[in-house]
Amino acid sequence: MSKDLDEDLLVAAGALLNLLTQHGWSLGTAESLTGGMVGQVITAVPGASVSYMGGVISYTDREKTALLGVSAELLKQRGAVSAEVAEAMAQGCRERLNVQVGLATTGVAGPTSDDRGTPVGTVFVVCATPHACAVERLLLDGDRRYIRVESTRAALRLAIRLVTATPPRAEETI
Repeated sequence: MSKDLDEDLLVAAGALLNLLTQHGWSLGTAESLTGGMVGQVITAVPGASVSYMGGVISYTDREKTALLGVSAELLKQRGAVSAEVAEAMAQGCRERLNVQVGLATTGVAGPTSDDRGTPVGTVFVVCATPHACAVERLLLDGDRRYIRVESTRAALRLAIRLVTATPPRAEETI
């Protein structure tokens, strides 16, 4: 995603950043299969640093545990590509980066399935705020780039929906 960064991804990132500013909230990302793409799109928007604090690329189980505090037992029981691990990533992001909104992605971009046989295109995106946590499961069909871009798009849209659902309050805390 260089010069061909999808315009609608930038529009979505800008909309999310505006909503976060209205709420007085900050955002962090915890990415696995997207490998920093969500953060890349967000930081392509001028002024992103007002609300975007940073991100963690936790591609391996070891990094999910070390950097985000995801339980090794949870990873063993459910696997990295699961709603439960995605939620733990988003919550760990909120805690470790000291932000109100944690946005996480995990899944299988291909070209082959993971060691558990999870089909290529299986993705979980999660957004966690002080008031709610939403998980979305995607079943995408396409090549590796398509799966990563669409996962990024879905993560941004989920965050927009969840933040929009919460009325802005100046007194919000982490």
